[in-house]
Amino acid sequence: MDATTLQGGFATPPVDAAHAFRAVMEAMARPGTIHPVSGAKPPAPLSVAAGVVLLTLCDAGMPVHLAGAMDCDAVRAWIAFHTGAPLTGPADCAFALGEWDALTPLDRFPVGTSEYPDRSATLIVERPSLEPVGVRLNGPGIRETAALSLPETRAFRKNAARFPLGLDFVFTCGDRLAALPRSTTVTEPEMT
Repeated sequence: MDATTLQGGFATPPVDAAHAFRAVMEAMARPGTIHPVSGAKPPAPLSVAAGVVLLTLCDAGMPVHLAGAMDCDAVRAWIAFHTGAPLTGPADCAFALGEWDALTPLDRFPVGTSEYPDRSATLIVERPSLEPVGVRLNGPGIRETAALSLPETRAFRKNAARFPLGLDFVFTCGDRLAALPRSTTVTEPEMT
């Protein structure tokens, strides 16, 4: 086993995981807010934030799909060692990780069923930038409106129209993350 596989996990797992879990839950509860995270040092091409999300939410019962550049030996070995999460295809995953273009089309991921809407995938989307500007967000957890730099609008509007079914999203960039639950509506920003 490569020595780099053994590195990069939480230094103090109970404390680091608790802080990371709170950041992820805050991001989900308040769509459009951006949260700094730390504690993970995953192998490239994973960002710190993506590593933190994987360490916090994935375990042996949560199958992960790796898309595009994320599907490499270093990332596969790191996830296996630090989380025990099995790797799978898009139709059977609880989590999927990749850049936007590698994750689309979204219709190949589970969106839950009417009996079990929670049996859907959460997509961890690596972004080149993550800013509180761009499309407008409305819905639970947002006082009036919020904004977030999303890769597109149409896919997220289609996803929200499926509610209570649909996908949830965590966007990662460097050491920051934001989330977009399926209950959030997305509209184009008003032109002034």
